[in-house]
Amino acid sequence: MLPQLLLLPGLVLTLLTPEGSCGSKQEENLLVLTVATQETEGFKRFKRSAQFFNYKVQVLGLDEEWHGEDTKAAGGGQKVRLLKSALKEYAAKDDLIILVTESYDVLFASGPAELLKKFKQAKSKVVFSAETFIYPDRRLEAKYPPVRDGKRFLGSGGFIGYAPNLNKLVEDWRGLDNDSDQLFYTNIFLDPEKRENINITLDQRCRIFQNLHGALDEVVLKFENARVRARNVEYDTLPVLIHGNGPTKLQLNYLGNYIPRAWTFETGCTVCDEGLRSLTGFKDDVLPLVLIGIFIEQPTPFLSQFFLRLQNLQYPKKRTQLFIHNHEQHHLSQVDTFVKEHGKEYHEVKVIGPEDHVENADARNMGMDLCRQDPDCEYYFSLDAEVVLKNSKVLRILIEQNKPVIAPLVSRLGKLWSNFWGALSPDGYYARSEDYVDIVQGRRVGIWNVPYISSIYVIKGSTLRSQLNQGDLFHSGKLDADMAFCHNVRDQRVFMFVTNRHQFGHILSLEDYQTTHLHNDLWQIFSNPEDWKEKYIHENYTLALKGKLVETPCPDVYWFPIFTDVACDELVEEMEHFGQWSTGDNTDSRLLGGYENVPTIDIHMNQIGYEREWYRFLLHYIAPITEKFYPGYYTKTQFELAFVVRYKPDEQPSLMPHHDASTFTINIALNRVGIDYEGGGCRFLRYNCSIRAPRKGWTLLHPGRLTHYHEGLPTTKGTRYIAVSFLDP
Repeated sequence: MLPQLLLLPGLVLTLLTPEGSCGSKQEENLLVLTVATQETEGFKRFKRSAQFFNYKVQVLGLDEEWHGEDTKAAGGGQKVRLLKSALKEYAAKDDLIILVTESYDVLFASGPAELLKKFKQAKSKVVFSAETFIYPDRRLEAKYPPVRDGKRFLGSGGFIGYAPNLNKLVEDWRGLDNDSDQLFYTNIFLDPEKRENINITLDQRCRIFQNLHGALDEVVLKFENARVRARNVEYDTLPVLIHGNGPTKLQLNYLGNYIPRAWTFETGCTVCDEGLRSLTGFKDDVLPLVLIGIFIEQPTPFLSQFFLRLQNLQYPKKRTQLFIHNHEQHHLSQVDTFVKEHGKEYHEVKVIGPEDHVENADARNMGMDLCRQDPDCEYYFSLDAEVVLKNSKVLRILIEQNKPVIAPLVSRLGKLWSNFWGALSPDGYYARSEDYVDIVQGRRVGIWNVPYISSIYVIKGSTLRSQLNQGDLFHSGKLDADMAFCHNVRDQRVFMFVTNRHQFGHILSLEDYQTTHLHNDLWQIFSNPEDWKEKYIHENYTLALKGKLVETPCPDVYWFPIFTDVACDELVEEMEHFGQWSTGDNTDSRLLGGYENVPTIDIHMNQIGYEREWYRFLLHYIAPITEKFYPGYYTKTQFELAFVVRYKPDEQPSLMPHHDASTFTINIALNRVGIDYEGGGCRFLRYNCSIRAPRKGWTLLHPGRLTHYHEGLPTTKGTRYIAVSFLDP
């Protein structure tokens, strides 16, 4: 970690490299002057890059109120005033070279030795940066000297020169703080007599200064020897300073994720552990108070699991407030159940429901403002219901990173779609940055300054009460709420970070979620297969797949766990909700031919629109295990009959001996003997072998024809349910 740096107005700061190396005598005659009225994230980035190269920096105007620009003027005159005052001290130091630069949007890409070498090679007393575009007065274009090769127009964001010459440059300043500094320097440069007298030239080929405005296509990252530079491919130069002037702040943020050694292929992230806020050792009652804003803006699968993960966050509930916005009538019962069962565990809970008619952006403003207005609220944690949080330490991790705004990386499983954008298009929408795929797929790991985050993020309460103190962050023109939020945060020059240093979870796909069933999550096996598996497939299924936890109660009959209790319950409830049970007669219009030889009282999967999903379940979870039990047999789990059977003593208590119309059959017990019913079971007559206590969620798998003639034993009390499939008929 780099040594800490104390910044005071007007103080000359010696910045030491981690190795503590001393600069040469030549470098001791170099001073950097910059103006910074606030210690913003951009200034901290500038400071870090200066520190890396051992620059000596004097900061002007720190904690002074900024008057340098208004809506009617280009601004910047305050910088000239501060510079004029500071240069008086150095006016007689003929050998002192001073670099004057912006700080909020500037990075050092190389050190003092290279800077001085390139300055002296320019053979001028003062060298200004050069730009592609003229600013602020286009009428002055004709007065600029012609340029055969390079950039023609002066940029005031960076210049370097001998102290006496710079003093002469600004000594005639009489302007106001909100006058244009660029216009002031431009008029001096365009005056041939002053230009020659002060000896000014422009860095037209970007050997020292790289202004990004108008030059984004010219600049690429250059990785070498655990260092990163910006290379200008137009002039084949390696600039010493990179300036994100004008509308190029986001591109500078991207470059700043790497330059000079924030992240390299050799070192990985070198700045990720800077400025951390440790929560280790603190008792629960003194941890920061957090407000969690939960947003259910559209029908969302697996919401019960979402609330369970919220419950399991490793953060004290008494230091947690909840703001829940539920826009969906469909989810009322789930929200009400959670609040009723767990609301009292939290510091405070506020619920805005569909009956309140509060739209997305307004609800998000409301949640954020609850934290902003509470001086005890140290962090606001915004969490959308479609986020599947697998890391219960996420809140602690994000707080400890100590950033004003930070999001954990979450993406759709197996997809590149995530909760951040690495770049923006010219019209402010999604654009893919060069490093986006590597970050999403974890090939580059670190903390990344990005232009857009959504779905899940933490904001400091102090940031909400200062830079982001405006009440409406979620509206901006025709932008949606998330884009408006990021636009407004960027406008306040607050950096947004995303971290992929840990695995945090993923985002659900909501596009195909229907709410026409009783238990709609059952239908999510295609859209969200991993979440479907977590909810519905038995936790010990993987052991069974490895040949463990498999029993053979009868010859060639295999018995293993397949469904969770939830899967069993929801499948039974779905069938009862549908309610159209067969009569148990031989006549059955659902079958081709209309006749059932061995009828049961049942509902077919295709009657509830579940045939396609059931086939996917069989193919993914039954086929692999079948091929292990019956080597050499490869199934595609085709079926004509898949159904749930209901046995009752007064309805159909048992089933006569029969062969199944299948190569093999699965029979899943959907409820518990001794609790939900008594009796029941299955008897294989050829072997005189019975299974009288089938376990809920476990399936029997056995051959259907020829060898395994079997019967359903009588259910004597209650109701027994089983799910049966005749496979490869």
